[in-house]
Amino acid sequence: MAPRVLVVGTRGSRLALRQTELIVEAFRAYHPELRLDVRTIRTEGDRRASAPLAQIGGQGVFVKEIEAALARREIDLAVHSLKDLPAELTPGLTIAAIPERGDPRDALVSRAGATLASLPPGASIGTGSARRAVQLRALRPDVEPIDVRGNVDTRVRKVDEGEVDAIVIAAAGLDRLGLLDRASEVFSPEAMLPAVGQGALAVEARDDDAEALEILATIDDRPSRLACEAERAFLRRLGGGCMLPFGALATVDGETLAIRGFIADATGERLLRGEERGKANDAETIGGRLADRVLAQGAAAFVEAAEAG
Repeated sequence: MAPRVLVVGTRGSRLALRQTELIVEAFRAYHPELRLDVRTIRTEGDRRASAPLAQIGGQGVFVKEIEAALARREIDLAVHSLKDLPAELTPGLTIAAIPERGDPRDALVSRAGATLASLPPGASIGTGSARRAVQLRALRPDVEPIDVRGNVDTRVRKVDEGEVDAIVIAAAGLDRLGLLDRASEVFSPEAMLPAVGQGALAVEARDDDAEALEILATIDDRPSRLACEAERAFLRRLGGGCMLPFGALATVDGETLAIRGFIADATGERLLRGEERGKANDAETIGGRLADRVLAQGAAAFVEAAEAG
């Protein structure tokens, strides 16, 4: 019998295709006999590339069409940037593999190698992320975050052409495209907490596809999965599709997991931060506990106001 051909769904951007290529390479290292067919799928986030993410639905706009194709059995696997996946997965689908995570941090790209501290007063910094904008203002209250969308190349070009003085972008995306040398600064998590799951890739499959799940288990990285599970539990407890600025980063050291996170109010003027740690196997509990900590500090009122408004 001929081996099964697994159809892999992905977005069509240069970064998405490179990330899918990394997943395919990982598969073939363990399963050289595996036959894979990559299929690109255009998502709402791609079709409406100039609209602010909050305006077109925020989390999920880069994955809905791909998940629908997976549920309809048009594809067998879906490769995503984990940060694009909503906290609550589509019923019948599961994150079957999270390979070893890339750099989760944010990076600054500017002309002439300027760091955030050395940018001129009132500098314009492009980012489509409220999370980044809030933390930029906390570091440099005088800078002006400008809403910028588009793929990595497009955003870097906006800096080169003088449309903005700098951009903030995921370090992992730059690295995967061979553009990390464009980063003039990589922010420490103490300065800027990343998005939940940033730097990690997720391979989604149907939860009834035993063969695909067995294959995917070979490329799953336990420390990366546990860290991301803690971060996603933090997000779920805050309110899943929460449109407020928030970020989190978990790390696993042996059998210990530590997570830090923040959430801000809608104005970005109040930031609440917290940290938790515990046994790595209790990842989701620890992430939920961190959310409870910031909710008790006052974030519950932020979330309630955002949901009401």
